[in-house]
Amino acid sequence: MADADSWSWFSALALGVSLLKCLFINAYHSTDFEVHRNWLAITHSLPVSRWYHENSSVWTLDYPPLFAWFQWSLSHVAQHFDSNMLRVENLDYVSPSAVLFQRLSVVFTDGVFIYGARECCRCVHEPKEQRDVLSRPSFVLAVLLLWNFGLLVVDHLHFQYNGFLFGFLLLSLAKHLQHRHLQGALLFSILLNLKHIYLYMAPAYGVYLLRSYCFTQDHRDGFVGWRSFSPLRLLTLGAIVTSVCALSFGPFVAMGQLPQVLSRLFPFKRGLCHAYWAPNFWSLYNVLDKILATLGVRLKLLKEADLPQASMTGGLVQEFHHSVLPSVTPSVTLVCTVLSILPALLLLWGTSRGPRAFLRVLLICSLGSFLFGWHVHEKAVLLAILPLSILAVQNREDAGTFLVLTTTGHYSLFPLLFTPAEFPIKVLLMLTFTIYSFTALRKLHSVQGRLVHPLEAAYLLGLIGVAITCEVAFPLSPWQQRLPFLPLLATSVYCSVGICHSFLRLYVSLLRPEEGPHQL
Repeated sequence: MADADSWSWFSALALGVSLLKCLFINAYHSTDFEVHRNWLAITHSLPVSRWYHENSSVWTLDYPPLFAWFQWSLSHVAQHFDSNMLRVENLDYVSPSAVLFQRLSVVFTDGVFIYGARECCRCVHEPKEQRDVLSRPSFVLAVLLLWNFGLLVVDHLHFQYNGFLFGFLLLSLAKHLQHRHLQGALLFSILLNLKHIYLYMAPAYGVYLLRSYCFTQDHRDGFVGWRSFSPLRLLTLGAIVTSVCALSFGPFVAMGQLPQVLSRLFPFKRGLCHAYWAPNFWSLYNVLDKILATLGVRLKLLKEADLPQASMTGGLVQEFHHSVLPSVTPSVTLVCTVLSILPALLLLWGTSRGPRAFLRVLLICSLGSFLFGWHVHEKAVLLAILPLSILAVQNREDAGTFLVLTTTGHYSLFPLLFTPAEFPIKVLLMLTFTIYSFTALRKLHSVQGRLVHPLEAAYLLGLIGVAITCEVAFPLSPWQQRLPFLPLLATSVYCSVGICHSFLRLYVSLLRPEEGPHQL
C-alpha cells in the first residue's frame, strides 16, 4: 500500500487541476450544456410523474432516476444563480449566470472523483526502496487520473458530469482492491442507477463477486470449491443491488411508468452509430460497406438509385440499412458483444485470480461493449482508459496497452472540440498529458524493457499526420465544402485500428500468469 505519511502532493495536484478547470468556464460548450440545463428545468419545475414524459425539447431525460434526482438537487442551488434557466419553456437558454453555475457544478461535484482517485492511489503497491515523490507509482497514478486529458475536455469544455460518475467507479474499484466487496457492490449499484452505460462493466462485476465473494474457498488446483458456496452472501449481495434499484426505480414502478422510463434509457430506434462515429468495429464495417457500394456502382454491379439514402449515424432517432454488407440490428450487436467478452468472463470464473485479473476483465468488457455495442458514443472510450491507469503503474505490459489506448482514444475526441479558439487548448493539453504518460511510465518500468513495440510507435506517430491533415490542411482545401464529413471519417477509422489492437493486447495480458511483485 502507498505510504500515508506525506500526501500533501495529492492535494496540490487536485487543487491545481481544479483551478485549471475554472479557466474553462467561458470556453466553448456543446449541446450537452443545453441537455443538462433542460434536465435541471424538468426536475425542478415538473412533478416526478412527468419527468420521463416531458418532450418539449429533443433533449429528453434519458438517464436513470438517481441521476434525475441528482439534477433535482442541483436545481435548488441553480435557482440562486438564475431562476430563468429552470423554466422548461426556455429552450436553448444561455446566460452568464447559467454558464457559471453549470460549469462550477461540474468542478465541485468532481470532488467525488478526487476522493476516488485518492483511494485508488492508496491501493497501489509501492516498492520497498525509497523513491522521490515524483517517481512513486501512486504519484504517477494520481496525475494520470486527475489530469486525464479526455476527462478534462469532455467535462469542462464539451460539458458533462463524467468526473462525478467516475468517482463512484474508482471508489468501487478501490473497495474491491481492499477486499471490501459489499461496499464495492453498493457503490457500483449506485453508479448503475446514475448512468446505465456502466452496464458495460456489469458482467465483470457479477462474475467476480460470485466467484470471489459468494464462493469462500478454492481447490488446490485453483478451481472453485462448489461446496464453499454461501447462499447468505449471495442473498446479501442481491439485497444490496435490489435495494438500490428499488430506491431508484420504485416511485416510477408505483406510478406504472417503468416501461416509459426504460424506453428512454434504451432507445433502440437510434442508429447503429452516433452522429460522430465512435472509433469502433462498426465504423470499419460502415466504411467497408461504403467502399463496396462505390465499387459496385463504378463497376455497374449496383444502381446508385437503388442504394439506401438514410444516414447510418442517427444522431437523434433514425435507422439505417447497409448497401452491400448485411444490415446490423441491435440483437446482432448484442451477440457480437457477448461473444467478445465471454472468453474473458470464463477465464475469470475458471481459476482463482486476483484483483488485477478482475480489472483486466472489466476493461475487456468495457472495450468489447465499446467496439461492438449499439449506438456507442465516442466518449465511452474513457470507461476503459481511466481504470487502465491503475494497472499501467503496476505492470509493463499494461503500461504499453495504456499508452496505445490512451493516445488513440484521446485523439479520437478531438472532433468534439471543433472551434478555432479551442484548437490550441486541446493540442496543448493532449501533448502535455501524452508526453508525461510516456516519460513517467517509461521511467517507472525502465528496468523491464520497452513499453511500445516499433510498429505501435509508428502507428501512434501516424496520428500526427492525421491531425495535420484533418485539423490544418483539410479546412484550407476545396474539399471542405464538398466532403465536410471526411475528417470525422478519417479520425474514426484510424483510431478504430488502435483501439481494436488495445483490446487484443488486454486479452493477451489476461492469458499471461500473474507476476507476484506487481500484485495489487
